[in-house]
Amino acid sequence: MHFEPLHPWNLSPAEARTLQAAIASQVDTTTALPAWRYVAAADVSYTRGDTHLYAAVVVLDTQANMVEVERVGVVAPISFPYVPGLLSFREAPPVLEAFRLLKTVPDVVLCDGQGIAHPRRLGLASHLGLWLGIPTIGCAKSRLCGSYQEPGPARGTLSPLLDQGETIGAVVRTKNRVKPLFVSPGHKITLDNAVGVVLATAPRHRLPQPARLAHETVNALRRTHRLNHENRETP
Repeated sequence: MHFEPLHPWNLSPAEARTLQAAIASQVDTTTALPAWRYVAAADVSYTRGDTHLYAAVVVLDTQANMVEVERVGVVAPISFPYVPGLLSFREAPPVLEAFRLLKTVPDVVLCDGQGIAHPRRLGLASHLGLWLGIPTIGCAKSRLCGSYQEPGPARGTLSPLLDQGETIGAVVRTKNRVKPLFVSPGHKITLDNAVGVVLATAPRHRLPQPARLAHETVNALRRTHRLNHENRETP
């Protein structure tokens, strides 16, 4: 998959915050999602104290019973510190490296992170969307900012996620009586469309199926990399 660079990554945290404020205005959350078929999910994993990040992208065909089309993984050195609110500057580079390996251009991307449900309205999904130029969705397991009322217990119920009077996402129950997900538009998609994609790709489990597979992939990458490292150190 080809896409043009949006900005350099060799930034300090202060420079990253300035850049966030500058490019957040480019995020589009008003364009309706066209007809879609190929759904990708991106995930990142790491171990505390490790020097590497593990990124994966999985693409499924929703018109062929969610069959897997493609799966790629990347192991990359950590190049940015952990700073609350700046997670995309740490995680996006290896995820973008994984997207460059893809042969399939997805119609929409689910990200294990926030879209505009972010203090500066530029979470990982929004940041990736600006880089990729395709619709992205933040599909997080926890809240970063905003307030909400707990949605009803049944699958498909939801409540708005609000921050300073602005609706920045939705708290969506994807499985009966299971913790909800925090869904927000990333880029080139509306909130209603984002919720629709999440529910359509999560027919049985809490997480959408592409996200489940991406999560499995990064964890397997991390285990394999650690095992190979331990084997190299064994005399």
